[in-house]
Amino acid sequence: MTTIPATTPNRPNRLRRTVAALLLGSTVLTGPALAGWAASHAQQTATPPAVTMVQDTPSTFADLAAKVSPAVVNIAATQEAKAEPRAQRGPGIPGFPPGSPFEEFFRQFQDQMGRNGGPDGGQDDQSPGPRGRSGALGSGFIIDPAGFVVTNNHVIDGASEITVTLQDGTAMPAKVIGRDAKTDIALLKVEPKKPLPSVDWADSDKTRVGDWVMAVGNPFGLGGTVTKGIVSARGRDIHSGPYDDYFQLDAAINRGNSGGPTFDLAGRVIGINTAIYSPNGGSVGIGFAIPSNLAKDVVAQLKESGKVERGWLGVKIQEVTPDIADSVGLPAAKGALVADVTADSPAQRAGLRQGDVVLSYAGKPVNSLRDLTRSVADTKPGDSVELKVLRGGRETAVQVRIDRLSEQPQVASADTDGGTGTAPQAEVAAVKGLKLAPLDQAARKRLGIAEDVRGVVVVGLSGSVDVPIRPGDVIERIGDAEVKSPADVRRHVTEAEKAGQKALLMLINRQGNESFVALKLKA
Repeated sequence: MTTIPATTPNRPNRLRRTVAALLLGSTVLTGPALAGWAASHAQQTATPPAVTMVQDTPSTFADLAAKVSPAVVNIAATQEAKAEPRAQRGPGIPGFPPGSPFEEFFRQFQDQMGRNGGPDGGQDDQSPGPRGRSGALGSGFIIDPAGFVVTNNHVIDGASEITVTLQDGTAMPAKVIGRDAKTDIALLKVEPKKPLPSVDWADSDKTRVGDWVMAVGNPFGLGGTVTKGIVSARGRDIHSGPYDDYFQLDAAINRGNSGGPTFDLAGRVIGINTAIYSPNGGSVGIGFAIPSNLAKDVVAQLKESGKVERGWLGVKIQEVTPDIADSVGLPAAKGALVADVTADSPAQRAGLRQGDVVLSYAGKPVNSLRDLTRSVADTKPGDSVELKVLRGGRETAVQVRIDRLSEQPQVASADTDGGTGTAPQAEVAAVKGLKLAPLDQAARKRLGIAEDVRGVVVVGLSGSVDVPIRPGDVIERIGDAEVKSPADVRRHVTEAEKAGQKALLMLINRQGNESFVALKLKA
């Protein structure tokens, strides 16, 4: 298992916690009898409508475990260890960038598993790791009697040899058919002498919060282990990739369980166990699984071609905050704001514009960036879809023919982070706490602003400005109007205040990257 520290959002004084990107598995536990409680509770509450129990509490999970466990396998992946100082090694965390705060925790658990150096994994961080082989243990499950095995990509990433061991102890070498780092899914193939036991996918869209589940896997390399629990939540984003949409489970999942399945009570796979959230590296009842509907589409493509083909729209998008929603006239902070349109892209050819807010995609509401990103990715290249966008205060329909996504991501989130700069202080005007100056040649030279950028440069801030703007930013547009001088900014602010607007939408350019921000006008 690999462990990643995380802090609880908006709670800086809480103890640091960890998210573990696991070699996962699942465990079976016995629980309280819920049916009796439900019956007695129903008798005490006459006013609310009666609740129909769709799933009864199982008296035992033994039959289910016996049915599905033969299709769950242990996976051992062997990597060639390189002789290099540990201090120079990257964290090797799928989906997490080098230099992240999770790196040290990850290295500690790699050492425990023997993945960075010898079996003891206890050498000094600055000492060279010995040349040899290191291993990783994980889980997987068979989806085809011919020997196709599903697991996590991070279980077999970089492996020179992969061994799959069945429940009866039979060990077979496996080859990689295909893998997808963006969803952390890999498909392996073994060559059995006879058909293997296999399991089917469930329809994860029908899985509800509170449903019983059972997980099976290889925690800590112990071998087949069964745990039980419920679905605690849906749609979790743990920031491991662009298509995060995890089930949260309370079934015990630990190091070594990655790639193992979580089953419904019918013995169908509803998810692939992938990560845990933990303060100590062990299970505390917060695990994450990739939903089966996402997984089976990826696996089907890997089985057919060895790779995953995704749709491409060609826009840079950003979240619609409450302030931005106020500035464009949306009743709620929903949708995806188009911060930029890529040249010669499906979006440009269809007429999508910078500043459009995408409200729906192919008839499905877009409530967040993830909704649009996943919907575009799931669209078959060449298909035409209708987008409903908010433009100039009015909804309009745009028909787009989706293209194929290249290796370089073309649908991205607008990045409003970046460096700061100091601009000349000549002709400075203060507007709502923003110190503004014309964008002259001196400012371009000092800030490295391209000649084709037009607008007003922010040279400083005064007082408390509740807007993500910093010195060096260039305000290019306010609403649909170009900005040429500080006076233009003041005029737009005055007009917006007279009209009773709560916020003003501005397009800024920061080191060549464009994004939208909302300037609050009234408390």
